[in-house]
Amino acid sequence: MIPVSILDLSPVPAGRTPAEAIANSVDLAQHAERWGYRRFWLAEHHNMPGIASAATALVIGHVAAATSTIRVGSGGIMLPNHAPLVIAEQFGTLEALYPGRIDLGLGRAPGTDPLTARALRRNLDSSGDTFPRDVLELQSYFAPALPSQPVRAVPGAGSNIPIWLLGSSLFSAQLAAELGLPFAFASHFAPDALMHALHLYRTQFQPSAQCPEPYAMAVVNVVGADTAEEARRLFTSHQQSFINLRRGRPGQLPPPVDSMEELWTPAEREMVEHTLRYAVVGSPQDVGNGIASFVEQTAVNELMLTSHMYDHAARLRSFEIAADVCRQAR
Repeated sequence: MIPVSILDLSPVPAGRTPAEAIANSVDLAQHAERWGYRRFWLAEHHNMPGIASAATALVIGHVAAATSTIRVGSGGIMLPNHAPLVIAEQFGTLEALYPGRIDLGLGRAPGTDPLTARALRRNLDSSGDTFPRDVLELQSYFAPALPSQPVRAVPGAGSNIPIWLLGSSLFSAQLAAELGLPFAFASHFAPDALMHALHLYRTQFQPSAQCPEPYAMAVVNVVGADTAEEARRLFTSHQQSFINLRRGRPGQLPPPVDSMEELWTPAEREMVEHTLRYAVVGSPQDVGNGIASFVEQTAVNELMLTSHMYDHAARLRSFEIAADVCRQAR
């Protein structure tokens, strides 16, 4: 079995606070470290009442301080929202505090709506179109500083923090191949281009000092429980949240329900089932079979799991089940 990691968005359950959500993330990371997960990544989203990881670098530092061995990083930092030097200084500082444990995953989407993107950046001059240039600039700040270099990242210069490119389309797959960087695909919400992106990345890959050969990771939703019926019920929180987002009404993560039939239209059901089709939902045996099938189908080098569940104890149990079945597969 390949290495397995976790992507966490610090979900805020209905009626709870961001502080409670971040505390849950720390608790999950501590359990994940004991269970043998390789990485614990947090994602940058803004103006989302159900996600508490907007200040991603701060939450990464908080999680890293509460753990000791698991790698902690971003899945990802939305680079168009930031000056590359700021990210270099933030992650250079994290690497100085927690050496050898920090990852930097970069995305080119805003991670929010257009109005919030403008509020973040003050203008929209930096965008997905400037992403390749911004990645190269960021890499230059992490390289050893030259004597004549006028602008340096302090801390950051010479830190050689691993950079990953994240994507849900072919663009970042091609750029990761060109730059010789590891690549992570967001198949948990964008399944359609998964196989094409992996093929493009592997066939066009150019070796680099950081990554001498292609290294691909993909993300899968996982909801495991002691029975398949309970897992399907727990999954309804994610399904409701996804529908609310598509309706333009993002909110806190709703509690699970016994049936979705009264909550979505046939068209919405079809959309959700298609978009979330890379979701492994069920009993421990179902989770093991689903993970094994996905790994066999994609031949990824590493698997990243994510889960949006209302009850923290149930979410812990889900990731424990996934860790157990992956351990048994080894």
